[in-house]
Amino acid sequence: MSKELWLLRHAKSDRNAKTEDISRPLKKRGKRDAKNMGVWLREQDLSPDVILCSPAKRAFDTANFIFNGDDDIEDERMIVLNENLYESSIETLKSVLASYEETVQTILLIGHNPEFENFLVHLLGGDALPSTEKLFPTCTLFRLSLDHAWKDLQPNSAKLVSVTYPRSID
Repeated sequence: MSKELWLLRHAKSDRNAKTEDISRPLKKRGKRDAKNMGVWLREQDLSPDVILCSPAKRAFDTANFIFNGDDDIEDERMIVLNENLYESSIETLKSVLASYEETVQTILLIGHNPEFENFLVHLLGGDALPSTEKLFPTCTLFRLSLDHAWKDLQPNSAKLVSVTYPRSID
């Protein structure tokens, strides 16, 4: 059975906030997009087994708005902060995933560009990427199918299942 890796770039943040990069908050649009993504995931009955998130405020807030942002949600999801998802590399991301048992079928990583875009290109290869002006805008979700163990991710080892842009679910 194939596994799925989900890559989600954090929602739109406030670049003008007078704070350190790691503490940058979401903009109003970012909060709205993250809430909409959460509603869409529930409507599609999509739920990852594991949610790993960068410790950056904008990433963690994105995760919270998606998975815990609605009072009607009965069961809050466990969001695991992972320091390695902030200012990471392809090898670091592969190492994070390699630490998971093969029984885990779906892992969601919530983090940043350019790291996630580089990882996406690495896993899919250039020919499999959607043709769009901006490949990985904020609050975009890529779902990838993997036929390999988490520890065996190689270039061109994934297939694109879907890509969901926030503007497509508004």
